[in-house]
Amino acid sequence: MTTAAFLRGTGVFIAGNGIATLVEDEPKVVVLHKGGVLSAAADGTRLITGGDDGRVVELLASGEIRTLAEQKGRWIDRVALGPDGSIAYSAGKTAHFLPVKGEARALEVASTVGGLAFAPKGLRLAVAHYGGVTLWFPNAAGAKPDLLGWKGSHLGVAISPDGRFIVTTMQEAALHGWRVSDGGHMRMTGYPARVKSFAFTADGKWLATSGSSEVILWPFASKEGPMGKQPTMVAPSSTARVSMVACHPKDPVLAVGYDDGMVLMVRIPDAAEILLRAPDGSAVTAGGWRADGGAVAFGTAAGSAGVLNF
Repeated sequence: MTTAAFLRGTGVFIAGNGIATLVEDEPKVVVLHKGGVLSAAADGTRLITGGDDGRVVELLASGEIRTLAEQKGRWIDRVALGPDGSIAYSAGKTAHFLPVKGEARALEVASTVGGLAFAPKGLRLAVAHYGGVTLWFPNAAGAKPDLLGWKGSHLGVAISPDGRFIVTTMQEAALHGWRVSDGGHMRMTGYPARVKSFAFTADGKWLATSGSSEVILWPFASKEGPMGKQPTMVAPSSTARVSMVACHPKDPVLAVGYDDGMVLMVRIPDAAEILLRAPDGSAVTAGGWRADGGAVAFGTAAGSAGVLNF
């Protein structure tokens, strides 16, 4: 499974072959793409996917789908959803912006886009690529984008809930971050494996990351972020590495998946753990919370998936 999320109260699971399964009372199967799904983003009411068929597709809880954009002969590598319903997607070195109202725009960056993320207010878009992150105001025609530079290949990108920090995952086993106010650098290293899953907590105080046998939590409550501070570690495993982290929509709580199939719920303040799923040998590859925080959806590399209620 590449994606596990919720659309309103409906669990949605997307396989790499472009097929989505919606699970409420009875499962409903929907074909999103004629080929592989390369990226997905959800906001609780709709889910956007990009595929190797060159299409950007919207899926609703009803199972209704529609094509939002198409780039014939191109792969849609990344997608992102803005807080106002705007959409961003990338094909190769070009980031595209589709506003709810107004003119679609595009920006070409230095290399293939590695990640996309909207700022909390949705006015700015972060575009990760080789050499750093480009910050773009897509609604401001003629405005020059800003570059936050750092050598290396930048993949996933996240912006803190207060908009003060930007963090990317790197091709190597490290994260890099910047203070938006002055471009100050933050280097987060020491991982035994590349970080593939990361997310800010709802209050923005922590950045939870995979890449180790425990969840690495970097502190972002102060104006300096994690610089000069040690990370906190929770939910250690003696036999597996963390493969998925998902932050509760309201509380300082995590859903944590491991490469042996185990899923835990972890409370950050006291590191208390609840076992949600026992290990079965297949890595957890996707996870997401329902908007009310009362359930977690998960998917594994072997194709198993489910909704865990509590």
